[in-house]
Amino acid sequence: MAQWCARRGWPVFPLAAGAKTPVANCQACRENAHLVTDCPCLRTGRGCHGFHAATLSQERIQQWWGPHPEYGVGVSCGPAGLLVVDIDAHTAEQPARDRLLPGIPIGDQVDLTGLANGFHTLAVLAALRGQASPADDATTLRVRTPSGGMHVWYRVTGPRHWLSSAGSSPRRALSWQVDIRAQGSYIIAPGTTTKRGPYVPVGVVREPAPLPVWLAQELQRTGHLPTASIPAPRPVPPRAQQAVLAAGGGRSAVQSFLASVLADIKACGQVEEGAGFSEVLNRAAYTLGGLVAAGRLSQEEAERTLTETACVARPGQERRIDQIIRSGLSAGLKRPLYATGRHP
Repeated sequence: MAQWCARRGWPVFPLAAGAKTPVANCQACRENAHLVTDCPCLRTGRGCHGFHAATLSQERIQQWWGPHPEYGVGVSCGPAGLLVVDIDAHTAEQPARDRLLPGIPIGDQVDLTGLANGFHTLAVLAALRGQASPADDATTLRVRTPSGGMHVWYRVTGPRHWLSSAGSSPRRALSWQVDIRAQGSYIIAPGTTTKRGPYVPVGVVREPAPLPVWLAQELQRTGHLPTASIPAPRPVPPRAQQAVLAAGGGRSAVQSFLASVLADIKACGQVEEGAGFSEVLNRAAYTLGGLVAAGRLSQEEAERTLTETACVARPGQERRIDQIIRSGLSAGLKRPLYATGRHP
């Protein structure tokens, strides 16, 4: 199973025999606290530090599981490009109404009798969005857990780093008794057996499907994307200044600049990452904010053109895009860009 996972690009690491936890660290790691990044064990191929040691190397997999076929298999979700919906079916007291579906009010008139686990809360959330529950998604890999829960595996497309969460957390959660396994966490591979029983695939599908759009939107709504890192506004590029100041900064010059700056944003859409998208968008918003402050462009037009172009370049990142545009425009509005240049 470890080799099967690795061939699919999912880094693996060993779990202790019969357990859900990684194999124990070596004695040196147990006795001496140190940063994972400084640990020599990772460089020498030891399985210390759990999912931090995950690998795609078939040689290392043989080194770990050859002498220990009893080890289970853990998959590091973030590097694997996976997001797994971990549905629990634990017997637990129902929490307050605002904790069942975070961010979605549930009035006192709603009868919650029978709402007992993650299958129920996830089904309610899906129904509210007019969708089928991920637990019933036969297009993707689903794994029944020994406790009666289910792992629903999805593939993340693009350079998005979804955050993990626990369904009982008051800080970030999709719904009660539904955990999210993504960046910084791991999932147990199908076929692994613990003392409580095996992890058994459901149906015939063995590959994760792309993360559904509606579910991605719900995860974004509930804070499962990192807050956008918004760079400080930079000076307007000389060619932009020239376009704005040409011919006295008239409407034609403004339109010429708009075409130029939108082209820069569109260019970011040609590559998935490494294009400096946040910086390009922030700089453009800062410049357009200056034009708005100088009365040469309406704020509505500035926001609309920036948002439409950015959403084409980076689809599905509306929340991040909105944050960047608002930050850049706000800074630019304080520095009007007239035909004679920036005014303090």
